[in-house]
This record gives sequence, C-alpha cells and structure tokens, in this order.
Amino acid sequence: MEQIPLLEFDRDKSSITKPSKIHTNDRGIQPPGHCVLPMSNSLIEKLQSEGRLEKIWEIYSPFIPIGVYKLEHGDSLLTVVHPGICAPHVVAALEELISLGCNKFVACGTAGVLNPELERGSIIIPSSALRDEGTSYHYYPPSRVIDMDQEVVMRLESVLQNNKVDYTVGRTWTTDGFYRETKGKVAKRVSEGCITVEMECSALIAAARFHGVPFGQYLVSSDDVSGEEWDLRKVDNKMQFQEKIFWLSVEVCLEL
Repeated sequence: MEQIPLLEFDRDKSSITKPSKIHTNDRGIQPPGHCVLPMSNSLIEKLQSEGRLEKIWEIYSPFIPIGVYKLEHGDSLLTVVHPGICAPHVVAALEELISLGCNKFVACGTAGVLNPELERGSIIIPSSALRDEGTSYHYYPPSRVIDMDQEVVMRLESVLQNNKVDYTVGRTWTTDGFYRETKGKVAKRVSEGCITVEMECSALIAAARFHGVPFGQYLVSSDDVSGEEWDLRKVDNKMQFQEKIFWLSVEVCLEL
C-alpha cells in the first residue's frame, strides 16, 4: 500500500508558495514582534469599541479579511490578530505574520473538555498536543504527539502563578473533525492523556517550531464531550473568560 501523503514530510525550508508573494510589505508595515492570537472575533470587536486596538494591516483571506492590530500595553506594543479557526486557517495567518516581522506568539481560545471535572471557564495550558489534524504534518515529521516547548510552558505557568490564577497543565487533542468526536474517539484520547479538544494547537506548535519562533497557548474550557450526551455548558459571561485569558496572554507574550 502506498504511504499516506500526510506522512511524506519534506524538510525543504523553501516553498514555491510563500506569503511574500502575496504582499511585498511595500507600505512599510512593521507590526510589533510580540503577537497575541485570540480565537475570538467578538473579543476583537470589543477591544476595538474600547479604543484599545489600532488597525495597521489586513491579511487576505478567502473567508473574511484578517485584521492586524497594534495594542499599547503600558510601555510595550504588541500585535493582536484573530487568525480565524481551524488549523489550516490559523497557520496561514501565522505564516503571514512571520513574513511581516512578528516573531513571538501566544494564542488563546476555548476548548472542549474530556474531563467533566474541568469546570466551565477553567484555564488549561497545553503541554502537548495529539495531532489529529492535517496541517502540522507539513511542518513537522510524523508523530502521534507534539510537545510544547517546556520553557514556554514554564513561562505560561509563571504568569498564572503570579496572578494567583488556578490552572491545569495537560495534553490537548487537536482535530479537524469537529462533528466526528465520537464516544470511541473520546475514550481513546482520554486513554492517551488528553484532557481537552480543540482545532489549532498541534498545528501552531509545529508551524512555530518549523520557523524557529516561540509559541505558547492558553485554553479556557467550554463544552463537555466526556459524557453520554454533548453538554454545551452555555453561559452568559463567556466574554469574561475570553478577556481574562487574553490579558494573561498579553503578559506572557511580552516575557517570551
């Protein structure tokens, strides 16, 4: 049987397709190197309405334009971008941002839980990710799991500890199949140590490592897929959780 194409990793760093061919940066855009990637457009809209973000660029996307914003935080400047959702989309945005000059990244978003003890709004630091998506295999040799850089994990922990925020460190399951989280798959992932499920982490780890830039991520728990039925665990204060991990992400990103 022929090898599955996703397992044909090519170590060649060059590519015929590259972000620099889409934009030449002829406007002299130089976004701050530290970049936070919140997986929430509603959070971007709220920060904009509060006058915290200055739009400095727009990344082309076949879905919706991806705004690149500058954020002043104390004496520091950061880039803030909602890169979309799902591995191919967010990694394409990451490629564009690296091409523009960003070189330190922290993502923050929500995740489903595989352990009901993780209450709605719990903060999780992914220490590793199970690669059940396709994008990461174009950036890192085939493996079942990819680890977050331990030094980055320690920095993520340190910021939470300094802010007296409770958290859990563990493995996340990154999947492309949002509507294929079956009971059997959930049980298998739990047996492999996964405590959350989301759609971007393993791909972002792989792409960041490929390009030699530090990357970390905070997750906040949302729905629960651990039981007999899907528990959406809807709440009215979702934005509160998103803002909390965003500002923590800003803090840790400036320390990378």
